[in-house]
Amino acid sequence: MSGKNVRSLPFRAAVVRQPGGPFELNTVRFQSLRPHEVIVRIVATGMCHTDMVARDGLYPVPQPVVLGHEGAGVVTAIGAEVQRVTVGDHVVLTFLSCGTCRPCLEGAPAGCQNFNALNFSGQRCDGSHALCGNDGQLLHDRFFGQSSFAEFAVVDQRNVVKVRPDAPLEMLGPLGCGIQTGAGAVLNALKVKAGSTFAAFGGGTVGLSGVMAAHVAGATTIIAMDVVAERLALARELGATHVINSREQDPVQAIREITGDGVDFSLDSTGRPEIVRAAVEALRPRGLCGIVGASKPGTTFSLDMNDMMQNCKVLRGIVEGDSIPDLFITQLVELYMQGRFPIDKLMRFYAFDQINQAAADSERGLTIKPVIRIG
Repeated sequence: MSGKNVRSLPFRAAVVRQPGGPFELNTVRFQSLRPHEVIVRIVATGMCHTDMVARDGLYPVPQPVVLGHEGAGVVTAIGAEVQRVTVGDHVVLTFLSCGTCRPCLEGAPAGCQNFNALNFSGQRCDGSHALCGNDGQLLHDRFFGQSSFAEFAVVDQRNVVKVRPDAPLEMLGPLGCGIQTGAGAVLNALKVKAGSTFAAFGGGTVGLSGVMAAHVAGATTIIAMDVVAERLALARELGATHVINSREQDPVQAIREITGDGVDFSLDSTGRPEIVRAAVEALRPRGLCGIVGASKPGTTFSLDMNDMMQNCKVLRGIVEGDSIPDLFITQLVELYMQGRFPIDKLMRFYAFDQINQAAADSERGLTIKPVIRIG
């Protein structure tokens, strides 16, 4: 397939047409392929909490929209200016950054000043769209620069990461967001060290990825907190030395009983104000807490100012694991292929026409990381 005949290719995509509505499998078509863009045949894509909050209108993403932002697949066409990949390459899709703002130039693309416009606006920066319905109706796309709940995705070359061809593509999509976020928070942002103590508040994909990363980093005390017994059991399999069910124990008190004075590092992936406060309170003096959980816009939380000041604690917001995806995702692939980062233990697979079941299972806590097989 070439860029010249891209408009003629019909394919299926999951379209959300109203806030809280279902994912509808519709026939769609490409509008255009720009010189810096790539067409990827999607093999599989993870489903993330952010997809659900965008579906439900909690994030201001315009509809009708094609969501999905943890895609993995094979390059089928490239624009004239694309140099990073070629047809046939296996790729993981991740967030989009501009490459020209100060954070991008400083090597921090996850902090891109244009992040929201590029990833949540539902269109290119010039207002155009890559997708339309079979009836010609324009569809909002470009979700995280990809909209991968579809058989094909049009993406910018900046959010395509080439991976080794022998790695199983259906396993790799969640490396583009959820797993990258948790693992990167631990390894890139918090910089958890060998011999240190770490606590993950939340046992979903992000929190458990943080547990795996802390284990890889050599932390000697790794504590996982959640309310679901099965997730806590899995956390032990992934490297946690201790687990806390917060319905049965006060997590701050339990952490102090385990460590004596609190943990060196904590990570909140719940986005709940009371849990963020607990994650900070559970730190030892001079400890560092990272927050990655998505909350409704305008959500606030309170902290004890004297605890923060007198104990010299640090609270840091983290987006996408503070990662440079081209480097970090390939590192995670290597760890997985060596058997040191068992991401497959987080996943449950669904067919494309089961996408609404996947969403329901995720929201009910029955599945940690749903992965939709598409190609």
